[in-house]
This record gives sequence, C-alpha cells and structure tokens, in this order.
Amino acid sequence: MNKPMRHGYWGQSVDHRDLLKKIEAIGPLLQENAEADDAASELTDETFEALRPLRMSHVLAPEELGGAQLPPRQVLELIEAITWHSGSAGWVSMVHACIGGMSAAFLPDTAVARLFADGTDNRFSGQGAPFGMLKKVDGGYQLSGRWSYGSGFSHATWSHSAAFVDDGTGKPQKDANGEPVIMCVHAPIEEHEQLGNWDVLGLKGSGSIDYSAEELFIPDDLTFPIANAEPQRLKELFGLGVIGLAAIGHTGWAMGAARRMLDEIAEFARTKSGRAGLLGESEKFWHDYGRAEARVRAARAFAMDVWRDIEATVEAGQSVTTRQISMVHLAKSEVHEAGEAACNFAYRAAGGASLRAGTMQRLFRDMMVAVNHITIAPGIVASAGREIGGLWSDRVWKFYDLVEPK
Repeated sequence: MNKPMRHGYWGQSVDHRDLLKKIEAIGPLLQENAEADDAASELTDETFEALRPLRMSHVLAPEELGGAQLPPRQVLELIEAITWHSGSAGWVSMVHACIGGMSAAFLPDTAVARLFADGTDNRFSGQGAPFGMLKKVDGGYQLSGRWSYGSGFSHATWSHSAAFVDDGTGKPQKDANGEPVIMCVHAPIEEHEQLGNWDVLGLKGSGSIDYSAEELFIPDDLTFPIANAEPQRLKELFGLGVIGLAAIGHTGWAMGAARRMLDEIAEFARTKSGRAGLLGESEKFWHDYGRAEARVRAARAFAMDVWRDIEATVEAGQSVTTRQISMVHLAKSEVHEAGEAACNFAYRAAGGASLRAGTMQRLFRDMMVAVNHITIAPGIVASAGREIGGLWSDRVWKFYDLVEPK
C-alpha cells in the first residue's frame, strides 16, 4: 500500500494506519486484560508491553527528536482506537502522548537532547497542578511536594510536575503582573516516592497514583513556565500550549469510550433479553439508540472538523487563534457530554446486565470519572461561549482561563 500524501509540516517516518493495525492486533489482549488491570490498580505488565511498541509518548514529538510528528486528527484516531478496547489503556496512552508532546515542545534543546536521544524510549507522566515548591539553588532548583493523578506514572520514565517558585520567604514568587510563577519540571520517575492511593470508581487500571518529591534537584533546563510556555520547535502546532495539547488526548479518549458503549449496547440488544422482553424488539430502545448514535457521531464530526481547521492553520505557518482554542474546548466538552449521555442510556437500557462485571459496567464507570476531569469543567465551556458570542472577544486563553491581554 502506498503511504498517504502528507503536507510537509507533518512527519514522514510513521504511517498512523500502520499503528492502527497494530492496535487492532493487540486489541483482544487489551480487552482480556482490562479486568486484571483494574484489579492491579494499574496496567499489568502484559498490557503495558503490548502498548510499548506504539511509542505513544512520541506521536506528537518532532521527527528531529525521533518522534512521529503526526497531525492531531491522526493522534485522535490512535487514542480513540486504544480506548475502544480498554479505557485505562487508552487513558495511559493519551497521557503519555500529550505529556510527551509537551516535553518535546517546551523544553530547551539541551534537555530534549537527553530525553529524546537516539536509543532512548522515555515516557512522561505527572500532574499539571502546582502542588510543589521550587527553591532556587546553583544550576537549578530543589523540588518538594506531593501530587495526585499521576496517570501511568509507574510505567513512565520521567515525571512532569507543576510547582510554584519560592520567593525566598516560603511564598510563591510573583511575575511582573503580580501572578504566581508556576513551572513545569521533569525528573526521573525513580527519584520520586510512589504513594498509591488510587481507590476510585473508574479508570482503575490507569494507575493515576499520588506521588511525592523531597528536595529533589531539578536542573534549570528541565523546566518551563507551564501557563505561558513558548514553543521551542514546531511553533505553529505547539502554540496550542499545554492545555491545547492535552485537549487532543481527552477528546480522543471520550470518542473511543462513547463508540464502544454504543457498539456494546447494540450487540446486547441484538442477542439478549432486556427487562421488558427482547430489547431488540423495542421501538423505544431503537429510537433512543438512534438518537444516541446521532449525538455521538455529530460530536465526533464536530471535533474532527475543529482539528481539521487547526491543521490547516498550522500547515499555512500561522498561529492558532483564540477562537480556534474556544472551539477546541467546546468540541472536547461535547464529545464527553455525548459520551456520558450514551453511557447513561446504555446502562439503563441493559438493566441488570450492566450492573455486573463486564465491558458495559466498566465503560460506565470509566466515563463517569472522565467527565469529572477539570478539562471539561462548566466554567471553561461558559468562557468559550462568551468568546464565541462576542462578549469576551478581546480576551485570550491562558491555561483554562479566558483573560484580558496584558
């Protein structure tokens, strides 16, 4: 098969269709191991080893760093495909992909020369909320803190953690605008204490544990300012910022989970009896199923259209706009909302069958965790609505806030 023609902006070394075929090949194993992953509170070694050859931490990284440099829509499809087989495997994959992209985007040349050196296969995990403190020392900082939600942490090789900078008095240092300085820092995973504490409703196999650091030395070049990081390479694409890159992963995950739940309930209706007789003979069921299909498919199409527009902007050598980021947030939210509605519909329609251990129960639990993530908080959608509606048309996105430019 001939490889697809690609715009020169994107990588040529990896065909994402080959990766999709690999995901299809390992899919049965991912699904078979999903229960064991949940029981272990992290991906089992067998699951992780099946995923490792995909090198998801490198799918967004530039080719010059050994990455695949794939367009966002192809990364969406990869995460969607993994998630269809296993929510936790998809979650870990999307975290490694997005944080790998951030590390490749914003760290200086000296750092990426080490982290993405030939022969390395680093994976990145951690939390972007500033629950640590950095004290300036010669050549770098000392990091202390405790973070939660380190998804895929035990299968990563480098951490990615946000922290305030100590102003010398134990308080956060302020920038020229009076705002706290927050840095994202990187350190070897083995230099942290892994604290566990992942006893949750869903995404149990994602291993999104608590972890800590105590006076851990961080070289200067393994840091970048998380809220306003300047891209060091692929400046048009990585101009999306930390939150824009994270949106790729969360959107792809919700697409895969929603699709799998609808596939499951349709198969169930074709072959099983529901509470009120054969579910497949119910006019109401097929009406509600059709509506759920329409919304999930519409949300996916909306998301892909938003990212198609961004790809065109990037390929033209232009910067991503405030409006485009607003649309990213709306599409991300709608994919999750449509997925949550589909999961609720399927859970209720399946009756007792969805209560028991199995794919539908696990998908329901996983989706309920995903929709509680800050990335689709109502305030973000409200801000995007104000911008699109013309009320805040003069503002810009900074992290998850739409702020007045300074």
